[in-house]
Amino acid sequence: MPTFLLFTTLSTQGLQTLSATPERLLEVNRELEAMGAAVRQQWALLGSYDFLTVVDAADEHTVLRAAAQLAARGSAAIETLPALEIDTLVEVLSADD
Repeated sequence: MPTFLLFTTLSTQGLQTLSATPERLLEVNRELEAMGAAVRQQWALLGSYDFLTVVDAADEHTVLRAAAQLAARGSAAIETLPALEIDTLVEVLSADD
């Protein structure tokens, strides 16, 4: 299953919600799971992004739909990147054309 990195920046509304109810973050992770994106790991970040979430999803469409639905709420902006394992990169670059 493909892996994706979700870099999340909370809006003022999102920060207020998180401050008032920190467990809301776990609810959002369960919602991601229900949308077909299995949360593998997650970190709170100090810097340009507030969170990095590593998810597995069936395809780009699944993770795109999930990220768009979450971002549409107005509490966060999400940048989504596909991630490839290094072994996969080496295999692709080593393949004979």
